[in-house]
Amino acid sequence: MNILVLNPGSSTLKFGVYQMPDLSTASATRDSATVLVSGIIERIGTPQAELTLSAATRQVVSEMVEALTTAQAVEQIIRRILAYAGENAPAALTIDAVGCRVVHGGARSLEPTRVTPSVLDELRALGSLAPLHNPVDVAVLEQVQRSLPETPVLAVFDTEFHQTLPPVAYTYALPFELCARYGLRRYGFHGISHAYVSRQLIGHLGRGARGTKVVTCHLGNGTSICALADGKSVDISSGFTPLEGLVMGTRSGDVDPGLILYLIRTVGMSASEVDSLLNRDSGLRGLSGLSADVRDLEQAALDGNEHAKLALEIFVYRARKYTGAYAAALAGLDAVAFTGGIGQHSASMRSRICQGLDFLGLRLDEARNKTADGHADVKISAQGSPAQIWVIPTDEEQEISWSTVEAIRRKLS
Repeated sequence: MNILVLNPGSSTLKFGVYQMPDLSTASATRDSATVLVSGIIERIGTPQAELTLSAATRQVVSEMVEALTTAQAVEQIIRRILAYAGENAPAALTIDAVGCRVVHGGARSLEPTRVTPSVLDELRALGSLAPLHNPVDVAVLEQVQRSLPETPVLAVFDTEFHQTLPPVAYTYALPFELCARYGLRRYGFHGISHAYVSRQLIGHLGRGARGTKVVTCHLGNGTSICALADGKSVDISSGFTPLEGLVMGTRSGDVDPGLILYLIRTVGMSASEVDSLLNRDSGLRGLSGLSADVRDLEQAALDGNEHAKLALEIFVYRARKYTGAYAAALAGLDAVAFTGGIGQHSASMRSRICQGLDFLGLRLDEARNKTADGHADVKISAQGSPAQIWVIPTDEEQEISWSTVEAIRRKLS
């Protein structure tokens, strides 16, 4: 079975076609799927949109494409996948099912869901809860159904992994009836990434999930930290929306709800203006006044820019604080893993976050940390460190492929 995986971002669209093994065989594991074609379209919505595509039988190809809309990007990917693979096979590659990452699943977060008109309506309604993601996700799903009308399309939710949160972690201190009526609770996000990385991390510990206490740090333009007991998510920094928690590229993370009321009542901002402020104009970009990219801010900080320095310090402080809080929530800590664009590629940010966490048993080996390039699983804790520290590149596409094929198998069994 060949699964097309689509992983939309706000201006990017990652993709891959996975040839899945027979799940009934003993040799079928999550790393036994074959990647037939993979790639990404970047800078969607601009005239500079670029598609990078690779397959096992050919070199990487990069070309400028017309992708002024998400729908055009999906069309470009599907057309090139079929043509590209067909050049290297007796017959054109077939797509048996499609799995697409959807950030906010709301009440539908229990499992991957076959996309129908009613499901699309529900996901559109959740757009205001994940404004940087869900509208794009819906646009991808709509175009896939137009391009591949006979192919099953499944939404795989970032929120699914966090359905194991206990009530004490997901319940807001609001009137119970209000929460029940409107689904007001902490859902958590980046679940696909946390699921993959935590599985890899626990595998490295070499003793099974039972009894483990680990923290996974997904640090990128979107950020979240997850606490896991026995391999299950028991707390997550993001909440009802992806806005809660850590400082992010353009999102504020935690703010006093009273501050929002002040902006509306006293400053005179509208709800939509506050929405845009907190989601698009805050975080690293808002703090620095320069950029949402840590690489830009690290260079600016070296050049003496005080706003860039403070932005990085706040990002680090918030990440360190949540890591410590989750060690307390777990009543111990076996390991921490860093992933995401910042977590995988910025040795300096990993080092700064780990500073002062020796009391939790987290002792960083600076030499190992500097050599970890984010392209392979690397242990960066010092020899004899009571708790391990790892850099683990996330693979959301692989996780989506397995979630999709397992959901199809359950429906057919």
